[in-house]
Parts: sequence; C-alpha cells; structure tokens
Amino acid sequence: MFPKPVISLIVLILLSVTQCVLAQAKVAPPDPAERVQRGVELVLSIVQDKTLSQDQRYEKVRAIVEQHFDFRSMSQSVLATNWKKASPEERRRFVDFFSEYIENIYFGAIEAYTGEEIEYGEGRIRGKRALVDTFIVTKTARIPVTYKLKLNDGEWYAYDVIIEGVSLVNNYRRTFSAIIRNDGVDGLLNDIQQRIDKYKATQRAKGEG
Repeated sequence: MFPKPVISLIVLILLSVTQCVLAQAKVAPPDPAERVQRGVELVLSIVQDKTLSQDQRYEKVRAIVEQHFDFRSMSQSVLATNWKKASPEERRRFVDFFSEYIENIYFGAIEAYTGEEIEYGEGRIRGKRALVDTFIVTKTARIPVTYKLKLNDGEWYAYDVIIEGVSLVNNYRRTFSAIIRNDGVDGLLNDIQQRIDKYKATQRAKGEG
C-alpha cells in the first residue's frame, strides 16, 4: 500500500499526462491529404448523382468548394500589390466575383469527368502551410494536380491549385494585372462579371438544348 502523499503524487502525474494528451488532441490539425480527398470525393459523388438537376449539382458543388477554399487569401495573392490599392468595397466585390468565377470553372471541369482514376499522395506540412499531390489518371496520361493549403482556425483550406506545374493564382495574377494596368480595378471587375454572365448564358443554352 502506497502512502497517501505518494498516491496523491501519482494521481497528479496521471492527471497532468491526461490533460496534456487532451490538449494535444485539441490542437493537432487534421491531415491535409484527408481534407483534400474528402472534398474531391464529395464533389465527384454529386457529379455522378443522376437524380440531381444541373442547377442542384452546381449549388451542392459550390457549397463544398466554399467550405474547402480560402477565396480571400487567393484573391489577395491574385491581386498582389493591387490589393492594397483597391478600396474595401472593390476588395469585397473582387472576392465575390472571383470566387464565383472559379466555382464556374471548377464546375465546368468536373462536368467533363468521365470516371478517371484519382490518386492521392501524402500531405507535406510546413508550419501552417501544406502541399497535397493528387494525380488524374487517364488512359494516356497521369496529370499532376497539387493543392496548396493553409491552416485557418484548425482546418485546412486550399488557396492555390497547381495543374501540370501551372499555378492557378500566378496565371490569373498575370492576366488580371494586365487588365488593371489598362482599365483599373473597376475595369477588372467588369471583365470578370462579363465572364460570369457568359458562363451562365452558356449553361442556360445547354439546359435548353
């Protein structure tokens, strides 16, 4: 039988160890690779659900994309130095327009999905940033798609996608910078709005066809 002081010490040690483990469990971030895989598989399950209309599929996909992408960080990176030059209202409008534009592109791409195999690599974490490699495997190619993620409030969010070595953010930064130089931020907003309107018109035409 242990003396009471020894028993008390053992209890304190066990409590401190338990609290330490619980604390680590609370702060330990989820696996970024699992986050990416879960998001991709959710989207594909919606695309393959033939009981849903095109509009229903789009709304469900849009909700998932918004849960998995950090569009504000992506928008800041795309605008680069022009982000600071833009007014708060211009920034807000750009985030709204750009996120809708990316959602349209993403939905258009997955609508073309025909059952290709998707391979998932492990997440490479460095602090609050991570890279997750995936591969779209077709009959003739193995296309690398890498997601860049950042940790926000205990969850991983994508802020860039690199397809075959081409960064989505860098690509649009070059395109949009040229428009801003010629027409300003307001001109860029009008340009993106026209792109969105054109996409919607194309989708309506498909639905009527």
